[in-house]
Amino acid sequence: MTTTATNQTGSATSGTDDTILAELRTWLADNWDPDLTVGAWWERLGLAGWSAPSLPANAYGRDLSRADAVRVEQAIAEHGALGAPGGLGLMLAAPTIATHGTQAQIDRYVKRIVTGKDAWCQLFSEPQAGSDLAGLQTRAVPDGDEWVVSGQKVWTSGGQIADFGMLLARTDPDAPKHRGISYFAIGMHQPGVDVRPLREMTGRAMFNEVFLSEARVADDARIGDCNDGWRVANTTLAFERASLGSGGGSTGGGVASPGSVMGHLERRAGDFVGPRRSSGSVGPETMASSGTTLLLALARRRSLTDDPVLRQDLVRLYILGELGRFNAARVKAARQAGREIPGMPNIAKLSMSEMTRLLRDVGLRIAGAYGMLHGYDDESRAVLAEVTGLPELAMVTEMALFAQAPAIYGGTDQIQRNIIGERVLGLPKEPGPDRDTPFSALPKNA
Repeated sequence: MTTTATNQTGSATSGTDDTILAELRTWLADNWDPDLTVGAWWERLGLAGWSAPSLPANAYGRDLSRADAVRVEQAIAEHGALGAPGGLGLMLAAPTIATHGTQAQIDRYVKRIVTGKDAWCQLFSEPQAGSDLAGLQTRAVPDGDEWVVSGQKVWTSGGQIADFGMLLARTDPDAPKHRGISYFAIGMHQPGVDVRPLREMTGRAMFNEVFLSEARVADDARIGDCNDGWRVANTTLAFERASLGSGGGSTGGGVASPGSVMGHLERRAGDFVGPRRSSGSVGPETMASSGTTLLLALARRRSLTDDPVLRQDLVRLYILGELGRFNAARVKAARQAGREIPGMPNIAKLSMSEMTRLLRDVGLRIAGAYGMLHGYDDESRAVLAEVTGLPELAMVTEMALFAQAPAIYGGTDQIQRNIIGERVLGLPKEPGPDRDTPFSALPKNA
């Protein structure tokens, strides 16, 4: 496969996958310095096009395929360097803005994402608009060159550390519900934005609810045309499903957080890097392989590896991971030929949900009665491992408690099946007035 890309310095990269990695390794040898601050290192990494190499060249990327971008991430980790800034900015906001934004917006937002200066969250779901996302009621009312936003969002991952949010708001309540929505990049550090963490049954607080009370966003922060936000949102959702799916790949090393809230940008980059990792397989099967490794270790401690039913389920988990890897390879080959495989992101998301449920069921079967114990913070997890002699137990019980979430977030399993049925198989849509009736005339939940 031949790849050609141009980074922000204007130099072109052309050649095979091996040449791209050779260029990266040379660049790392010349540029990685553990004594740099995180912010200074991410500035180098992002502006050279290595933070998000799958983005287009005009959006601080290198036009690489997803699989090649994973290889770049792995090479950075293997070198012992800090990986790219993680989070929803790099995963969702940057590719969406690169697709629908102006060049000015790309330079304003994407540049700060790939260099780690800003962290992002997703302000989509609402208490009355989850699976039926187009039923959202958060309003944006024009006021000169700005919009005044009021409403409530929920299940907002990373909202407590975000500098910006990908906001969906209703800008024309008299249009049909899919056609009166606009997409904005809204600042989170302003009066009128109240973020409240939601404590989960795992003991963590990954999600938040966000209350917007006459918050403001400039019209030039609108991504895409006014009232065309549903189309832009579907781009974000497609990237989300591909990233969450079983063919999602792995990320480079490091635990530094982007943005202004966590305070990591001024710290030493080398302090966030663990031991060097040896080269391994590319990441589509990462979830299944790492989960299988964890469960195997626990099964050995509990002397259960001769159980034929357990062995069969572990093989099933492995097979699901291999299917994810093969599907990722199919997608790559299709894109190289200028084609797409319809519905593959939805299939990947469904596969990930199935893997998580299988990890839950097999893990609890291995844990036995110990599966009723759970550590809700680092201290209690350490005590649990010491008392039971099972260091894997805390991860297994956390996986079990968390397993209910993947079938819901990022679009429920039912929504994924509806999309495959309607958009891929051509089955008729559910009858109803939603498509043509003004949103203001639709019945609302009390």
